[in-house]
Amino acid sequence: MIEPYLLAELVVFARTGTLAKTAATLHVTQPSVTRGMQKLETDLGVRLFDRQPNRITLTATGRVAASEAANVLTAQAHLLEHVHNANRAQQRIRVASTLPGPLHLLEALTDQFPPQAQIDPDFLPTDHLQTALTTQAVTLVLSDQAIHTDAVTSHYLGTEALAINLDQFMFQANQPTITFTELHGLSFLVLQDIGTWRNIIQEEIPDAKFLYQQQQAAFMEITKYSDFPYFSTNFSRLLPRQTATTDDNRVCIPISDDRAHMAIYGAYLKTEQQRVTPLLDRLVQSWPTTEKTPDK
Repeated sequence: MIEPYLLAELVVFARTGTLAKTAATLHVTQPSVTRGMQKLETDLGVRLFDRQPNRITLTATGRVAASEAANVLTAQAHLLEHVHNANRAQQRIRVASTLPGPLHLLEALTDQFPPQAQIDPDFLPTDHLQTALTTQAVTLVLSDQAIHTDAVTSHYLGTEALAINLDQFMFQANQPTITFTELHGLSFLVLQDIGTWRNIIQEEIPDAKFLYQQQQAAFMEITKYSDFPYFSTNFSRLLPRQTATTDDNRVCIPISDDRAHMAIYGAYLKTEQQRVTPLLDRLVQSWPTTEKTPDK
């Protein structure tokens, strides 16, 4: 069997072009690299290098060998990653979310989950969802995507419903519900990181002005001393009163449009169903109520 360090030396040589640069990159001596390349040729039984008095280059066969060596090293790295992930997966249940609202619910229920359950405090990018599950980097992901493949399945958990908080003296504040159309032309105070909701409000209220705030503290301060409308969902009640004060003059009004109601799912590997079912049941039981539930 060919030693991995020999393959690594070949790959680095193909990239750097000299024995000296290869040795410097790998933090070894140049004579060590020379001996390694000679040993690799012996092990493979082919000539990999064209040796001139002041220069050494890869032969056509050497270039093929370097390309294949890179593939082998990448596969080996993936093997180690998957094995380590699988080992950790047996010892803990890692739960993640692609959206802020469900993440707040996970954090609120932390003390009700089994000890081996770990909540990832950072959002998982939506386009990494399936990869994170199949490589067992995470065990359960809360998302607005219902995924059903040979390996992955999804369980409907509940709905996140969007509402708008308006100054009580605005004429729209006197109605029980409101539509995106009725919010046209207004300026809104919005937290920067609100996941999929950002695209939705921009698409549904294209002529509005959105005053995005990256820091929670700045958002709270501006909300406190201004009358700008701001959005909330049924998950907002899980948080301390960060976006309002006791003398807040705003009225919370549900948005009735279908796009203001987002179905949330828990995605997991089918092989992990037994382990995640208790967590799914707890999430469903604790799901904040909404005014409207979309089709599941």
